[in-house]
Amino acid sequence: MDQCRVASVVGFDLRADPGIDGLKYVSGDVGNLDLEALLADVDVLVHLVSALAPWPDETPEGTSDAKVTRRLLEAAGSAGVRRLVLMSTAMVYGAWPDNPVPLTEASLLRPIPEFGFAVNKAEQERFAAQWAEMHPEVDIVTLRPTASLAEEHVGWVVRSLRSAASLNGESEVPVQFLHLDDLASAVELCVVSDLTGVFNVAPQGWISSGTALDLMGRTPRVIMPEQLLRRLTAWWWKYRLAPTSPGVLRYARFPWVVASDRLRAAGWTSQFTSEQAFISGHKSLPWGMLDSRRRQQIALGGAFLGVVGVVWVAMALARRLFRR
Repeated sequence: MDQCRVASVVGFDLRADPGIDGLKYVSGDVGNLDLEALLADVDVLVHLVSALAPWPDETPEGTSDAKVTRRLLEAAGSAGVRRLVLMSTAMVYGAWPDNPVPLTEASLLRPIPEFGFAVNKAEQERFAAQWAEMHPEVDIVTLRPTASLAEEHVGWVVRSLRSAASLNGESEVPVQFLHLDDLASAVELCVVSDLTGVFNVAPQGWISSGTALDLMGRTPRVIMPEQLLRRLTAWWWKYRLAPTSPGVLRYARFPWVVASDRLRAAGWTSQFTSEQAFISGHKSLPWGMLDSRRRQQIALGGAFLGVVGVVWVAMALARRLFRR
């Protein structure tokens, strides 16, 4: 970033002060902070955070992404902010069998209804678009990055996608992974440039979900009917036995890769491929170090335990239904 064009930086979040030189930091909940005072002398507002937690009951009522964004933008309008950079996600396109490969910014927003993270981001974008119509003097840039990660930083979305891929049988779908350094450079470009509109953010090309599992040290895949898998995933999710939301299963089964031609035409480049970004956030598992014979033995044992587990879960559900 051209430091001559940035006089000062103000940050606020729930987390403690990270201690970054040159950053004026305020720790607190967006729902309680005096946002108009914080934004009084701000020219560019960069809204990066997500209010949604991985588990469905960990998000306090009234703090969804759309509601947080609504309060923040109302304060920005009163404070006279001239530019807004909004962080969304490529998951707002949804994962559907008829998705074009790749998706462009002109594609319809069809988030999977069961996946609250994507639904809230789409609602966030919708409100921001309405707000922009009432504030034509403000330039708005919306970024839609694909799954993002970096060294020792694998968020719950990537973990959910990874788990869902291992539950996807032998199906192969194209996937993309974005290094957080590349996402940061996209944000920097949007802050100091005069770009407006919507931009996908992803490395060029994509890899298969099988390749991603190979890079991590491929683990056995579970093959079962989709309906049963959805029921089991919903049960695991409800009781926090696995980090995979039922809605994420669709994102591991159908394509949602995106093209970033618009952002590249504006001068952005990615320094990491999908393979490099994925490897940066994962270390090879012990499974990847075993020979094929040992893998087969463990896979057969795991399959047996998996069948026993499915039967146990089915019996538990049957008992619960019988009691009701």
